[in-house]
Parts: sequence; structure tokens; C-alpha cells
Amino acid sequence: MSIIDWVVLGVTLLSIILYGVWKSRGMRNIEAYLLADRQLPWYHVGLSVMATQASAITFISAPGQGFTDGMRFIQFYFGLPLAMVVLCITFIPKFRNLNVFTAYEYLEKRFDNKTRSLTAFLFLIQRGLSTGITIYAPAIILSTILNIDITYTTLFMGGLVIIYTVYGGAKAVSYTQMLQMGIIFSGLIFAAWMVVHLLPPGVGFGDALHIAGKMGKMNVIDTKFDLNNRYNIWSGIIGGFFLQLSYFGTDQSQVGRYLTGRSVAQSRLGLIMNGLVKIPMQFLILMIGTLVFTFYQFHQAPVFFNKTEVNKMETGAYRKEWKVVDSVATALHEAKQKQVTLLVQALHSDNTALEDSMRKGLQSSEKQSAQLRKQAVALILKNNKRADVNDTNYIFLSFVTRYLPVGLVGLLIAIIFLASMGSTASGLNSLTSATVIDFYRRLIRPSAPPMHYLSASRWVTVGWGLFCIVVAFYAHKLGNLIEAVNILGSLFYGTILGIFLVAFYMKRVGGTAVFIAALAAEAFIVFAWLNDLMAFLWLNMIGCLLVMALSFIIQRFLMGTVIPDHKEASPVSKDIETGKASKYFDN
Repeated sequence: MSIIDWVVLGVTLLSIILYGVWKSRGMRNIEAYLLADRQLPWYHVGLSVMATQASAITFISAPGQGFTDGMRFIQFYFGLPLAMVVLCITFIPKFRNLNVFTAYEYLEKRFDNKTRSLTAFLFLIQRGLSTGITIYAPAIILSTILNIDITYTTLFMGGLVIIYTVYGGAKAVSYTQMLQMGIIFSGLIFAAWMVVHLLPPGVGFGDALHIAGKMGKMNVIDTKFDLNNRYNIWSGIIGGFFLQLSYFGTDQSQVGRYLTGRSVAQSRLGLIMNGLVKIPMQFLILMIGTLVFTFYQFHQAPVFFNKTEVNKMETGAYRKEWKVVDSVATALHEAKQKQVTLLVQALHSDNTALEDSMRKGLQSSEKQSAQLRKQAVALILKNNKRADVNDTNYIFLSFVTRYLPVGLVGLLIAIIFLASMGSTASGLNSLTSATVIDFYRRLIRPSAPPMHYLSASRWVTVGWGLFCIVVAFYAHKLGNLIEAVNILGSLFYGTILGIFLVAFYMKRVGGTAVFIAALAAEAFIVFAWLNDLMAFLWLNMIGCLLVMALSFIIQRFLMGTVIPDHKEASPVSKDIETGKASKYFDN
């Protein structure tokens, strides 16, 4: 990067961090640290919810997903709007009226201590691992730019976010996320425009989409029902609905964001905003990846996008073999460039026969490039058995650093850093909330003064930050990061969601039954994943339904008793419904 890019990057990051720290000054208690005193307006809530989900993984891996696999990943989000409606009707009123810090406090009043502890524990495992992955994503950027070992950049990024989160808490996270999303939207739109602008003269936006479509990248909708297909309209609407419902309804990293709203109405408006804006935003990010794919039909793409590994090959023992791979890649690109130029001419002249011929030729060339890439990967592994051979996370980054103008490179890198900081900070904040509220305050120090819990929260944040850094060291083994983080969530979200749905709607099921059912369901989900029984999105639905079905069976047929209807018998439940439950908690 140029000096101007570094200045843009540094000023953007420093300004956002200082603004967040300034807005979060004067904290006196744990409620301010974890929930920003529950005083944020709806647009803060909406942007914070979006920023928590839109980590650096989104802006690094999603364009790579669009580049390699086309637009079909967008179907993953089709269940989101319906999930937002259910959350607004059911989850938000219950959590807000109970006046809880975490979603899992509700489970103790509805069931018992062990069910609350199990659910919080499952969350901590899932969110701790996922947050480690979000730290790894920006470390890739620094490693690529500075050409240094990713271990050092991972330590730097992890340490930076720990300091920022420990000092600022939820209020710093929310205020900085609001500015981050404004910068992110502006940068993404400009990046999409730049990709089209860099195409050859006479090749416009429509031509770029046509070319991507002829190459199989505009596969937005797949209506075929297939349990083994990761992304189709059915897995997106059904499996995605259960995943999004669990993520936004039971994952403390999201629950903690909308609990900061100043009222139920403000929290609802924030979630509705997220439901309306998220799909178009993700569509734009994926489209940038498909446009970059079209761009590389006219410009030679690297054989391998991870520059660090390429540098090792160019100076290593197999540099001669690597030069041969490079020369073959150049020859393939020259042939592909002629074909795509003729395809554009056919599109402009409505020459269907030539269009079909060039489409087949390009698809054949693409297969040859894929074979060459396999040879390149084999050579990289031959040179270093521990090499990171999945480079989809480097595709967009490589394009940005090689082709975008001075200044914009720094801005887009800043966007990715900001997204990472916001998402990682939310993750650490939620891990701290669950640890302190669901375990430390309940089991270890139940009657300490407010300042003690504030101090404990900061130390717990440091501990989880160090854990996430360790996870980040191994994240390169997971492949495409945006898929990895969603697969990881799918291993736990279904079970957690099932527990909450039993709590909300199956009033005659008790804590012991749902506890046993959750353990059994989670064991099956892990077994199904290890044996690849179905695409990962379906695990969310299966896990949820298993918990509900097994809970009913265990309670009704094995335990021999039916507990009273909590809604009628329990004064706590009545207080939850009427908003008077805060008396049960020492805030």
C-alpha cells in the first residue's frame, strides 16, 4: 500500500476508536458496561445488530464465495425476514420484560439452574470459537500487506480488540458500529463501481453480469429440493429460518445488542431494519465477487491468491516447476481472453450461435484452469505440508491491493478492519456477559458490590480475548471463513433454539426433560455432521425439532409426571408477561 493508503487506514481506525471510547466514558456499573444502560435508539440497535453479524469474514470471504461458487449463497439469508418477525413477536417482549442481562437468565426461572448452565455453556463454546475466527480474518490482511507471518498479525489484531473492548464495553461497541456501517455501505458501493469501471472499454455492468451468468455464477435461485445441497431455496428458507431465529434470538452476541434498546418498540424497529437491509447488503457483497470473477476473464488472475505462499514457491526448491505452472496459466488466460472478447461481441450483436460456442469454450477453459490450480496446490503442499492451501479468503483482498486506486485501498482495508473490530468486540462482550452473569455472579460471587462485577467483567474480557487468539491460530484449517463460521453455529444453534421454544410454548415440560433432550439432540447433531448425513443448514432445524420432540416424550412417557402449566401456576411467569420481573434480579 502507498503512504496515502496507510494514512487513510490509520486516520479512519483511530477516529472510530477514539469516538467510541469518548462516548463510553463515565461507566459506573455492569449494566452500562454490558448493555449501554439500555438507552439506545432503534437505528443504533439496527446498525449494531448488522455490524455484529457483518464481520471481516463477510468482506473477505463473501466476495471469494461469489467468485468461486456464484450467487447461490444469498439463499442462505432467505429465512431471515421471517425470523425477525417471530423474534419481534415472541423473544423481544419476554427478554425485555424480564429485564435480563442475558437470554439464559430466563431459562433458570422457566426451568432450573442446570438447563440455564447447559445452554449458556453451549453458547460459550460456539461463540468463543466463532470469535476466534473473526480475529483471524483481519490478520490475513495485515499478513498479506506487510508480507510477515500471520502469527504476529493475529497477536496484534487480537490485542487491539481486547484493549478496545475492555475499556469501552457495550456503549463503545454500539457507537462505533453505527459509524462503521455508514463507512462500510459507502465503500462497498464504490468498490462495485470500481470493478465495473476497470473492465475493458465497451464492457458494461450488464455485460459483466451476462458473462458471469454464462459461466454459471449468477445461480441466485435453486428450487431443487436436496438435503445434501448446501444452498437452495428450501435450505435457505427452512434451515436458514431456524439458524437465523437461533442466532438472533438465543445468541447473546445479538440478544445483547437489542437489549440495549430503550424500549420494546425500539428493539423491534432495530431488528426489522436488519431484516430489510441485510439481504440487499449481502447480495451486493456477493455480486462484487462475481464481478471480480468477470474482471479476471479479461485480466490474468493469480494461479494462487495467497501471496505469502506464492512468494515461498518463487524462492523455494520448486521454483522451476512453479514457473512452468505460471507459463501454462498465462497461455490459458490468453485463450480465455479471446473467447470472452468474442462472447461480448456475440452479446452485442445477438449472435446466438457464436454466443453458445464461446460459452462452451469458456467453460472448457475454466475446467482447464481448475486442473492447473490443483497442480499448483499439490506443488505448494509438496514444498510445505503445513501450507494454507485454501485461498478463497484472499481473492478480494488480492484484487483490492493490486488494482484499486490510491486512497481507496486504504479505505476498503479500513472497512474490513472496522467490521472485524465491531464483530469481535460484540463477541467478546457477549462472552463476558454470559460468563459473569450466568456463572460468576450466580455461582461464585452472588452478592458483591457493582464495581466488583464491572472489574470482573473487564478481566473476563481479557481471558476470552486470549482464548480467541489461540483459536485464531488454527482458523486457517477451516477453509472459507464465512462457511466455517456458519457451519460451526449450525452445530449448536438448533439445540439452543429448541430449548427456548420448549420454554416458550411447551409449558408442561420441565427442566430435567429438556436438559436430557438437549444433550441427546446435541450428540446426534455432532454425529450427523461428522458423518456428513446432510447439508449443514438442515442441522439447525433437526436439532431444534429433536429437542422439542424428545422433551415431550421424556416428560410425558418416561418421567411419569406432568408439571403444572407455568403460565397459570408460576408468579414468575406472570411477572415476565406484565413486565414486573426486575424485582427478581439485583442489577
